[in-house]
Amino acid sequence: MNVPLSAQRGLSLIELVIAIVVIGIAVTGIVAAFSKVSSSSVDPMLQEQAIAIAEAYLEEISLRPFVDPDTATVCPAPEAARSLYDNICDYNGLSDVGARDQTGTAIASLSQFTVTVAVVNAALNGVPAADSLRIDVRVNHSSGHGVSTYLSGYRTRE
Repeated sequence: MNVPLSAQRGLSLIELVIAIVVIGIAVTGIVAAFSKVSSSSVDPMLQEQAIAIAEAYLEEISLRPFVDPDTATVCPAPEAARSLYDNICDYNGLSDVGARDQTGTAIASLSQFTVTVAVVNAALNGVPAADSLRIDVRVNHSSGHGVSTYLSGYRTRE
């Protein structure tokens, strides 16, 4: 039985190769998009962790006395160990590789964060610089995802 050419159905080899190439290009684009999304999906979590770390350090420092209880002066020489810090200025120049708690103990799950602190005299809304300290906390992550957080707070003499 002979079927007329107009009634035959199917694909030629050329049509099949072209379809495979088009589908391959589409799949490559979709995979590239998913790869980009999955690699950057960790960024918001790291950023939130960095903010939480910076807030914790800023709160810890802000709650310390303005004046050193040992010497009754503002910003004497810093204490030897973080567990001995007893005033705001003791934290000036602090650099922790890996976030730490108030006693200076490293928190293992936050080891890829670096925290630096600067405490400087700075005037604030009519409060002279001698009676006001600005606390700057910077937190970076070592992943290379550009995670960096910077928080500042002020503490005045009571």
